[in-house]
Amino acid sequence: MYGGADRRGMRKPLIIFTPKSLLRHPRAVSSVQDFTSGGFREVLGETAPLEAERVTRVIFCSGKIYYELLAAREERHTGHVAIARLEQLYPFPESAMRDVLMRYPLTAEVCWVQEEPRNMGAWRFVSEQLQPLLSGTKRELRYVGRPESASPATGSGKRHQQEQAEIVSDTMTEGPVTQTRRVRLVARRKK
Repeated sequence: MYGGADRRGMRKPLIIFTPKSLLRHPRAVSSVQDFTSGGFREVLGETAPLEAERVTRVIFCSGKIYYELLAAREERHTGHVAIARLEQLYPFPESAMRDVLMRYPLTAEVCWVQEEPRNMGAWRFVSEQLQPLLSGTKRELRYVGRPESASPATGSGKRHQQEQAEIVSDTMTEGPVTQTRRVRLVARRKK
């Protein structure tokens, strides 16, 4: 697979970072048609038949957390959350991201959800690229994920699962994502 061409038109190899669990995930599959026609898409918009006018939150994420969010939405029968996947971070697919945003009401809250702590992962880069796309609508990009940390993991599988469940719950809960919810996660971590 190739990720694109550089300034001279030379093809560059595509590098994929993914956990093994995603390689074996039963829903992380493609049809033969996906490989034989079309091409790589930097952004994958919502795949469920949601009523666009009912969407109050548009979620952007990358990686395996998508499948956890999708499962939670199906389990809760939540129709107010649209989930889009950012498959290529750089160069940032501004046009494709704008297309996804324009499918939903301009009042819909826009969030970036990630599994990694706030100071790790793609949050900082994505926020710098996505916030200018929202400025015309006076919306602010919200963050849902773990608080900043010196370590990429808690060191406890049980604690990790609790934090992951809170991230998914915060994402699917009706009402605006607020800093209050994130403070709860930070307070629990300090105990």
